Amino acid sequence: MSRLLAWLDRERPPQAAVLGWRCFQLGLLLLPASALLAGLLLLVALIQGSRGRAPWWHDRLNLLLAAVAVWMLLGCFRAPSGWLAWIGLANWLPFFWAFWGFQPYLASAPARRRLALWFVVGTVPVLVTGLGQMLLGWSGPLQLFGGAVIWWVQAGGNPPGRLSGLFEYANVTAAWLAMTWPLALAAWLQHLRHWRDGAPTRLAWLAGLAIVVAQVAALVATDSRNGWGALVLGLPVVLGPGRWLWLLPLLLLALLPVLLATVPGVPPALQTPLRELVPQSVWGRLNDVNSQGIRPEALTRLSLWTMALQLISQRPWFGWGAQSFGAIYQERAGYFINHAHTIALDLAQSHGWPVAVALVGLVLWLLVRTALDGMAGGRLFERAWWAATLVLVALHATDIPMYDSRLNIAGWVLLVGLRCRLSPGPDRGAAAGS
Repeated sequence: MSRLLAWLDRERPPQAAVLGWRCFQLGLLLLPASALLAGLLLLVALIQGSRGRAPWWHDRLNLLLAAVAVWMLLGCFRAPSGWLAWIGLANWLPFFWAFWGFQPYLASAPARRRLALWFVVGTVPVLVTGLGQMLLGWSGPLQLFGGAVIWWVQAGGNPPGRLSGLFEYANVTAAWLAMTWPLALAAWLQHLRHWRDGAPTRLAWLAGLAIVVAQVAALVATDSRNGWGALVLGLPVVLGPGRWLWLLPLLLLALLPVLLATVPGVPPALQTPLRELVPQSVWGRLNDVNSQGIRPEALTRLSLWTMALQLISQRPWFGWGAQSFGAIYQERAGYFINHAHTIALDLAQSHGWPVAVALVGLVLWLLVRTALDGMAGGRLFERAWWAATLVLVALHATDIPMYDSRLNIAGWVLLVGLRCRLSPGPDRGAAAGS
C-alpha cells in the first residue's frame, strides 16, 4: 500500500495537497466509468485545492466568471422555463469554482502529462464496452459495487449500428473518444521514441498502439461526423509543426475524394465514381442521408440555429432559461430537440448574449493565448493537451457534449490546464519531459 501511495504522489505540484492530488488522479481515472465515484473524489480534491491559497478574486478570470454567475442567477428569476432554469445552473456554477480550485493539480507540465495518461487509461473501459457491444453483442445493464456503477450497454450500439459503449449514446461516446484521442496518440508516440530502452518500454509501446488502434476503430464505429473530424483535427497538432510540410498535403489529398463525393454541385461525371470509391456510409452520413432517406429539414443544424437566433432576438439579455429550447422547439417545429447544437447560441438563448460572449470569449482567449505562448508547438504532451482542448471546443460548435457531466468535468479540467500554462510559476510548461 505504501508503494502505491508513493507512486500516486509522483509529479505532485508543490502547491497541491497530498490527499487532493491522489483523489484528483483517481477521479480522472474513474470519470468515464462512473460520474458518481469520480465526482466524490474530485469534490474532495476541489475542497483541498481551495484551501490555503491566495483569494480567488486575485485572478481577473475568476472575477469574470463571478460576474457571469451573478448574471445567470438574475436571469433565473424571470426565466420562462421556471424551476428548470435553476437546475440548469448545475452545468455551470460548480465549474466556475473548479476553474480556480483545480489549478494546484495542473500547475506544472509534468503534472499535466501524468493526468493526460490517467485520461487515456480511463478510456479503456469505454473502448472495451463499445467494441464488445458491436463485435460480441454485449448488453447490460452491467453493475458494479452494488449498483454504484451502472453501464447501460446495448447490443449493437445506441442508436442501433452505432458504437456507444458505457456512455449510452453514440455522439457522447464519440465526444469522449475525440477528446482523448490526442492524449492517446501522444502516449504512444512517447514510447515510440524510447523503443530501444528495453522490453518494458516495448510492451508499453505495444499497449499504446493497441489503444490507439482501438480508439480509431471505435471512433469510426460511432458513425459521428464530429468524431471523424476530430481524428483529422488533432493529428497535425500532436505530431507538431515540424511535420506539417508533408502531413498537411497528405491529409488534404486523402480528404479530397471524400469532399468531392459529399458536397452538392460537383459534376456527376466526377462525383459518381468517387461515390463508388468512398463508402456510402461516409458520404451519406455527411449529407444527412440515412437508411430512411434524407433527414427532415426541421432536424438539421440549420433549422435549430435559425430557431435559436429567433429566440435570442426575442429575449436577448437574460434568455429563456436553461433547458427551455426543447419545449419551445417541439411547440413550434413539432420535434423535441434538447438544445441548439452549438454552445454559443445555446448560451445566448438560455442566459442571454452577455453570458455567451463572456464564456465563449474566455475559452477562445485561453486557446489563442496558450498557442501564442508556445503550448500548441511545444513539447509532446503540451501539444496533446492543447489539441484535446481544441477538439472539444470544436465539437461544441455543432453539438453540446458538455451536457454529459463527465465530459463537462473533463472539459473544465482541460481549460484549467490552459490557465495554469499562463500562470506565473517555476515551470510554466517549458520543463516537461516529452
